[in-house]
Amino acid sequence: MSFINKKKYYNHLLIIILLILFMLIILSSTLGIANITFIQTMKILLSKFPLVGKFINLQDISNTHNLIISNIRLPRIILSATIGAGLSIVGCVFQAIFKNPMADPYVLGISSGSALGASIAIVIGFQMTVLGIGGITTFAFLGAILTTITVYSIAKVGTKLPTNTLLLAGVSVSFLLSSIISLIMIFNREQVEQIVFWTMGSVSSANWKQVFSLLPFVLIGCILIYIFARDLNLMLTGDETAANLGIEVEKVKKVLLVISSLIIAACVSVSGIIGFVGLIIPHMVRMLVGPDHRVLLPFTTLGGALFMIVADTLARTLIPPAEIPVGAITSIFGAPYFIYLLIKNKKKVM
Repeated sequence: MSFINKKKYYNHLLIIILLILFMLIILSSTLGIANITFIQTMKILLSKFPLVGKFINLQDISNTHNLIISNIRLPRIILSATIGAGLSIVGCVFQAIFKNPMADPYVLGISSGSALGASIAIVIGFQMTVLGIGGITTFAFLGAILTTITVYSIAKVGTKLPTNTLLLAGVSVSFLLSSIISLIMIFNREQVEQIVFWTMGSVSSANWKQVFSLLPFVLIGCILIYIFARDLNLMLTGDETAANLGIEVEKVKKVLLVISSLIIAACVSVSGIIGFVGLIIPHMVRMLVGPDHRVLLPFTTLGGALFMIVADTLARTLIPPAEIPVGAITSIFGAPYFIYLLIKNKKKVM
């Protein structure tokens, strides 16, 4: 395929995915216990846009339905999409840095640190809000950041950050923190259910404050990561080759790991642990657009947003009025794909 044809293909694919994303947001907003039609939902959503909002007549739509879409379903959908985008792009970056197709956003133990922070907040009953963000979310974010600093400090060798040492440090710290969480649950049995539900991942308490607190981390983080797309392409050839081609491998690695860790910490702090999103989406998108990170990163971001909207919609509509943790839904899709990758890699070795 020539360069011009590839560019046309990517442009057409981008338009199609954006249209699917827009329609999916409307469809997902329609689904739920409250009986709101597709047309009513579209009117409510379009009324939020300044240019077209003044031409939309909402007189045939009750205030209750308007509030359900505007203040309950829409922030939840946007939050899900933002989390999916953040986890997916980080998974893509980690798979390139570690040169491991099975690397995911939680490989450095950041999720365990976040879970420990949330568990401590739940046990001590910390309810104070910080800049409009709840106590559990605040503790979860701090736990993730402290874990990141700890793992980096353990893995650092002089000015270098060896990927193998970083992976081992992440796994070790993750096991240690998971053990501490288990002990906390044993000695605080009355809070076990709340801790377990948080660790399974959910966006059921989504609100606009969470959306606006998470969005800057993911949006700015994605832009910064995209700046290093060419460097990631070269790093796939090996650290030595990339260094010979003028890439400051250790510096790029550190910058990307810091940016990625902040994105993960922000995502996990508002949703709990949602597994497999950052593992399966980069692989699926890679099959569509190829390994070039200049194309792969933006499409992975959109793919993650689409996947999380679908997963969360299933989580809240499969067994109404009960709700399934969205982490359980993503695991149902992700675990079989993870097994497939293991089998595929095993065949390559044989």
